[in-house]
Amino acid sequence: MLLAVDVGNTDTVFGIYHDGSWNHIWRMRSLAQEGEAHYESKLRLHFLEAGLWFGDVETVVLSSVVPDMTPVISRTLRSLFGDNIILVGPDIFPDLAIAIDHPHEIGADLIANAVAVTTRYKQNCVVVDFGTALTFTTVSKEGQILGVAILPGLVTAVKSLFANTAQLPEVPLKLPSSAIGKNTTEAIQAGILLGYEGLVKSLILRIRTELGGDCIAVATGGLSSIIETLKDEFVEIDRKLTLDGLRIIGERISGNLA
Repeated sequence: MLLAVDVGNTDTVFGIYHDGSWNHIWRMRSLAQEGEAHYESKLRLHFLEAGLWFGDVETVVLSSVVPDMTPVISRTLRSLFGDNIILVGPDIFPDLAIAIDHPHEIGADLIANAVAVTTRYKQNCVVVDFGTALTFTTVSKEGQILGVAILPGLVTAVKSLFANTAQLPEVPLKLPSSAIGKNTTEAIQAGILLGYEGLVKSLILRIRTELGGDCIAVATGGLSSIIETLKDEFVEIDRKLTLDGLRIIGERISGNLA
């Protein structure tokens, strides 16, 4: 049994992988001030409700893009599962080369995404991750991260608009039927969602052009299905892609250790 933990800016995701599938996935808010006792009690409750034993977990893989959360979750995991925790970094997966100026600046979640697609497809691929940030990670068919594009995610954009404009309300992320909004809610939905639709298509096209047209696209992240009109841009929409990359890393490392 493998436990993959993906610490993101908004949520921390815990996934249990066993017998070829993700049997349990739990999501908790990423709040470093809560401390390890909070996360340990939550995990103990989840394991109890699922009928799982901590001793059955053979491999634990941790990815974190939140420096304040990393020691909190690390101590929690070590308290429950021992010291042999695999922490994802740029040198964790020898088959993946990172061809950027400062490899240690790349997010561990993007490394996991790249591992997943390079293992699964072995083609030039851009991974579009719809999270707190919207990221485009380009991976070559040879298994090399060529670079990344980053911009605010959908929810981040809406919250920023709401926080900085006195008369604009926070609105649900629902794709509007028209780009010409008839009220404030529709106007924001048109601007954000239809605007991001065009943005995503444009960036994917530009990346493909720079790679000579040979590049597939894969979507992941909690909001990857929000803009339904983008689905034909992707060969796959897989919300578990990051977890699957962590699984592949964990299985490779634990196999090497064995």
